[in-house]
Amino acid sequence: MDASSVKDIAVRGRWAVATMFFINGFLTGSWAPQIPVFVSRLDISKFTLGLLILLFGIGALTFMPLSGYLMSRYGSRAVLRGFASVCVFGLLLVALASNVLLAAGAMFLFGGLIGGMDVAMNANAVAVERQLSRAVMSSSHGFWSLGGFAGGGLGGLAIQNFGPVAHAAGVTLVALVLLLAAARHLIVERKPAAQEHHGFALPRSAGVYLVGLLALLSMIPEGAILDWSALYLRQELGAELATAGLAFAFFSGAMALMRFAGDGVRNRFGAVKTLRLSSLIAACGMLVAAISPWWGLGSGLAIAAFAFCGLGVANMVPIAFSAGGNQPGMASGTGMSVVTTMGYSGILMAPSAIGFAAEHVGFSPVFVALAGFQMVVCLMAGLAHTADFAAQPAE
Repeated sequence: MDASSVKDIAVRGRWAVATMFFINGFLTGSWAPQIPVFVSRLDISKFTLGLLILLFGIGALTFMPLSGYLMSRYGSRAVLRGFASVCVFGLLLVALASNVLLAAGAMFLFGGLIGGMDVAMNANAVAVERQLSRAVMSSSHGFWSLGGFAGGGLGGLAIQNFGPVAHAAGVTLVALVLLLAAARHLIVERKPAAQEHHGFALPRSAGVYLVGLLALLSMIPEGAILDWSALYLRQELGAELATAGLAFAFFSGAMALMRFAGDGVRNRFGAVKTLRLSSLIAACGMLVAAISPWWGLGSGLAIAAFAFCGLGVANMVPIAFSAGGNQPGMASGTGMSVVTTMGYSGILMAPSAIGFAAEHVGFSPVFVALAGFQMVVCLMAGLAHTADFAAQPAE
């Protein structure tokens, strides 16, 4: 096969994996506007919702290592196809759950499928980077955010007019059509994933765990806004159902725009400066959203503040992932696995703790604390210096 054909395959693979990121984000974003209806339909408290969201996170963190193991045997393309084929039905299962017990099982499975698909699509994006000899990770995450924007933005209106089950069925149909169009163009790694695995031994370097903590703190706002912003706007700011779903939608839209520009921004200013400024922007946005009820600023400004926060969060996670995959003296796969697992625990597990806290003190003080976490990221930004590297062609 000549070089031109190889590049054409890689380019098609780049757009195929971008579509997978979009599907994953679209399914996740479509869950956000379902939450207020989900709470009222099952007649559950914030505490119970927090437990169900915890199950979503446990499912994801359970399936993520499974996804890694399967990729070591079958490669990212086969595993991504498998998880995505089932994942597209996850939201529909949640919407059809008629009681708390069924909802618990559906949430665990939905979270597991989202998490397993997520790890596989990130691994496939790395394979694309190697074949194209250039970074595509930030823009790939941009497609995830674009999917979240579409899911969150259209979801509230669809639920209000057609109901939650019809909305979930429509989401499933759209995701399935996109999957069928993209799956056959996903690329195969040139180097088998198994060569990069060294059993289950954990790395001894403290640096990779600090970068993992950086990723965790960077991803907490995303999980918080996904799972709680709609309820926050609905209960504490009096927003209508269709409006409440816009918080995550505009947050995701802002993230998408900035992530598409992320590779260029990072190349110009470096990973450390980009991360430091991004964390300050995220902190300011979260703080303004948090004080909106206290100052009577209304839901409109809170939605704008969440969007501003999205501009900051956008490039924090891709930078942390790049830093984790480029730890000195450590295999890329080893560092990446530690950082991604720690990072995703922030987006998947922290929202349940937020629910428990909000049950007692409300959402505003919790969001103030999250703004403080972003200041910690600013102070730790120097750890991201390993993210500044030149992409190398695949061997």
